[in-house]
Amino acid sequence: MTTMESVVAAHGAALLAYATRATGGDRHAAEDIVQETWLRAWRNADRLAGIESLRSWLIRIAHNVSVDQHRRRQARPTEVELPDHEIENTVHSVAPCEEVETRIDVVAVLEHLSAAHRETLVEVYFADRTAVAAASVLGVPVGTVKSRVHKALRTLRAGESLMAAA
Repeated sequence: MTTMESVVAAHGAALLAYATRATGGDRHAAEDIVQETWLRAWRNADRLAGIESLRSWLIRIAHNVSVDQHRRRQARPTEVELPDHEIENTVHSVAPCEEVETRIDVVAVLEHLSAAHRETLVEVYFADRTAVAAASVLGVPVGTVKSRVHKALRTLRAGESLMAAA
């Protein structure tokens, strides 16, 4: 057995018991503490032979890790779940007639684009594909997808400003 394996075999159970008590019985948090303790012991493996009371040293490291984790949790804001009725009220629901109007507007705007640009925008925005995935579907290079999207959006913005000026 290597030195670290013998240290784990000799002190692992006691260290886990200590960490479990330190976390109020939370086994997962205790295992995290023990894992971090072993990591720190491994980083200092060259010093382990010179430590007079290795178990005390390991418990002290586990204590420090436990305190650090506790402080880290305390520094984070408390997470609060919203009651179901509040979640339902925060979801923006669109009336069906607004959806139809929006769809008509989008189709009309897309008609101002070339077929290649329109097809590319549909793949990227409406099919929610990455440039790589859209390129694969369209059978064109990724750079072509990116330039088509850029040019299509520029064309749409130009058309938008012309409509606003009219």
